[in-house]
Amino acid sequence: MALYMRIKDYLPKAVLCSTAQRTRETLDLLLAAWTKKPAIRYERELYLADWPVLLASLKKAPARASPLLLVGHNPGIEHLALALALQPEGLAARARLQRLTQKFPTAALAVLDFDIPSWRALKPGMGQLVDYVRPKDLPDGSSDAEA
Repeated sequence: MALYMRIKDYLPKAVLCSTAQRTRETLDLLLAAWTKKPAIRYERELYLADWPVLLASLKKAPARASPLLLVGHNPGIEHLALALALQPEGLAARARLQRLTQKFPTAALAVLDFDIPSWRALKPGMGQLVDYVRPKDLPDGSSDAEA
């Protein structure tokens, strides 16, 4: 996933990460594959948080923290992605959202784009789901070599 993020230019400037060991290990694997290190903030309240708590954490991020990566836990992360995504327009966008509703497995990546002046303005339904990829969607080998 780290290689996919690098190839697609999805590298974050900032990261919000749960303090859980598993999320920290996942982030460490991502960081090892990236040349530029983002600013990282570990937050205890992200551990097993429901999507409204995750949304509240995103809203506290500085405006310059964009792109921003959130590393957390299900079902909160999946529910947050679904809550933030706009109703998709076009076949490809509908297909991405449909895959997202089916399963959000470990190490999946949902990329949402927001037309907002700051994270404080973030609300449900404001995001465009521009990509959704699961480890099994990656070419053979890349999901084994990367997080």
